[in-house]
Amino acid sequence: MGEHNGAQRRAEVARILEEAAAPVSAASLARRLSVSRQIIVGDVALLRAGGARILATPRGYLLERRTEGVERTVACVHTPEETQAELNAIVDAGGEVVDVIVEHPVYGQLTGILGVRSRYDVQEFVERVARHGARPLSGLTDGIHLHTIRCQDEKSFQRIQKALAKEGFLLNM
Repeated sequence: MGEHNGAQRRAEVARILEEAAAPVSAASLARRLSVSRQIIVGDVALLRAGGARILATPRGYLLERRTEGVERTVACVHTPEETQAELNAIVDAGGEVVDVIVEHPVYGQLTGILGVRSRYDVQEFVERVARHGARPLSGLTDGIHLHTIRCQDEKSFQRIQKALAKEGFLLNM
């Protein structure tokens, strides 16, 4: 019976994420389904193992959806204090910051899912970093990092690159 309830709960988690317009936190799912947050974390891990494309963003879980447009990668460098300016430059030019990627000397490539699409998202991210006393991943690599950028078309991506270059955030070696 316990596994049957677990399967039903995971199906409900998948349904909630499918219908959600914004990320849904593990705590919110736990309250909704009357279980602990840790049960939800386990459910999401099992759903992912089963092939569900669930992203864990700083604001909660999000079902990855295929979107039109282009995805490109940019190499950037800046100080932790310039994070907000960099993210704002990208979203102001029409891009979504899908993730941040750094090359760690021990673990290899580390990726943090961001899903930042607006100045509001940027502000939320920056406040969360400050609230938790966290360091951006780029702090592990002297500010050098990659971002996957999603935008409408190639012209939009060129506009984003130009905005990053103007601010001095593009890595040029």
